[in-house]
Amino acid sequence: MAAAKSSSPNWFVIGVSAAVVVVLAVLAFVVVFLNNQATAPGTAPKSAIVNEDTGAISFGSGEDEIDTYVDFMCPICGQFEDAYGEQLQTAAADDKITLNIHPISILDRASQGTEFSTRAANSMYCVAVEAPDSALDYFNLLFANQPEENTAGLTNDQLIDFATQSGADAAADCITDGTYSRFVATRTDETPVDPATGRFGTPTVAINGDRIDNADIQTEFAKILG
Repeated sequence: MAAAKSSSPNWFVIGVSAAVVVVLAVLAFVVVFLNNQATAPGTAPKSAIVNEDTGAISFGSGEDEIDTYVDFMCPICGQFEDAYGEQLQTAAADDKITLNIHPISILDRASQGTEFSTRAANSMYCVAVEAPDSALDYFNLLFANQPEENTAGLTNDQLIDFATQSGADAAADCITDGTYSRFVATRTDETPVDPATGRFGTPTVAINGDRIDNADIQTEFAKILG
């Protein structure tokens, strides 16, 4: 009877298999890493006027809190500021209310691919961090120079120019780098929804934590502001 041949390992097959395992492991790591990056909340702005829990830029210290969620390209937000902005800011300055402004981004689609809403909201946080005392002046400049929907919006250089006008020239690099863009996206997703539609829009207003219908804004403000 002939002796059975001894088998030897096929090192080529083993090597290829090991390489495939390594490649799959690397791909899995990359997928997990990119997914985590996509869902990460982003760099949080640190400032005395930024609420670390809600992301609101806050003014005043009154017992009644009024939260406004605004997109700097939203024309109705501009109308809201024309109607109530000065009154709200004066009440906050007098500590009759706490005014919480939430810069959010829902109209990037309406700026010809420049993502103006995100860039403007990011710039608002940049100013709040670098020059808190200039934040309201900058906020008002953005609305005074609000671009129309479906235009390219303001350039970063224009945003920096308005920041400089308001006394926040230190915010320039932050505006250019989009430091808080991902943070803006995260906070946008937290905007209170309209219970009737399950969606959110701008402007959205909440009083003492309760979202109110836009049709009720004037009546509810009158109760607090007189």
